[in-house]
Amino acid sequence: MKTIKGPAVFLAQFMDDKEPFNSLDGLCKWASELGYKGIQIPTLDKSILDLDIAADSQTYCDEFKGKVNSYGLEITELSTHIQGQLVAVHPAHDIMFDVFAPNHLKGNYEARTTWAVDQMHKAGKTSNRLGLKAHATFSGSLLWPYMHPWPQQPKGLVELGFKELAERWKPILNTFEEAGVAVCYEVHPVEDIHDGDTFERFLEATGNHKAVNILYDPSHFVLQQLDYIKYIDHYHEFIKAFHVKDSEFNPTGKKGTFGGYNDWKDRAGRYRSPGDGQVDFKKVFSKLTEYGCDVWAVLEWECVIKSPEQGAREGVNFINNHIIEATNKRFDDFAGGSDTDDKHLRRILGI
Repeated sequence: MKTIKGPAVFLAQFMDDKEPFNSLDGLCKWASELGYKGIQIPTLDKSILDLDIAADSQTYCDEFKGKVNSYGLEITELSTHIQGQLVAVHPAHDIMFDVFAPNHLKGNYEARTTWAVDQMHKAGKTSNRLGLKAHATFSGSLLWPYMHPWPQQPKGLVELGFKELAERWKPILNTFEEAGVAVCYEVHPVEDIHDGDTFERFLEATGNHKAVNILYDPSHFVLQQLDYIKYIDHYHEFIKAFHVKDSEFNPTGKKGTFGGYNDWKDRAGRYRSPGDGQVDFKKVFSKLTEYGCDVWAVLEWECVIKSPEQGAREGVNFINNHIIEATNKRFDDFAGGSDTDDKHLRRILGI
């Protein structure tokens, strides 16, 4: 067994154009003063981390890591959720996902994909220079518009979709494997990797690539009504990153899983601050510890009711109170049962 590291916080939802959330120093000072020990860092904002420089400069990475460490913090993972999303975008989503593209690439979807792939390669190299072992990202999606089989999916459509997704990702996965960094796909709605079956489809399509792993976030499974505890039983060997995010699912006679096109607060399934939803985090932390998952417990704040400031403040104690110090001692050691020889064992059995 292994003790989960933490508490840590994902900075994406807190970054802003106002102090202290508009600079690396401000974010680090804020997180450290709250009691966090680690930060997961988005890589889209060049003012925080410039992948174009970092991928080729050990000096830049050493200085970046040194600044984070100076606040008593560690870098848990880098995040390329946005760039990973743009590796594979169905045309139905092109216009809306363009909001994430650099201004000079908006409307040029082929160039946007090329840019996203290049960013992913640079993220792998940068993670290596920073001494990281895991990376957080999205898979992107070519198949999501066909998630519900109506009209009937033409035979071979799903297989071709995962084949194409894998072909786009395999060169990136090779870069991460060479860097010794696990690519942890956040299993998430609107991604082609959104549950266990789809993770297995993708893994198989990549030829069981060693770099393919999972960012485990139970909140997404509550909304799908998937057993998030048994998920750990199935895939614990792949879980190399962990988001502590809560959610709730309260269906009515008018709405259920699909949400009725409502805003978040009016949906049956909605995200909550840790401890305010339905995720049994005692079981989650127990399972991850039992299986020896080497992960950071990273708070991801997304809540339709509670402010991010309160969520961040409360998240420190929430994670600290759930981290289990893995035991190296059997509770019944006091009763004996020490090692012995074959002869003694045979005497006990009467043989």
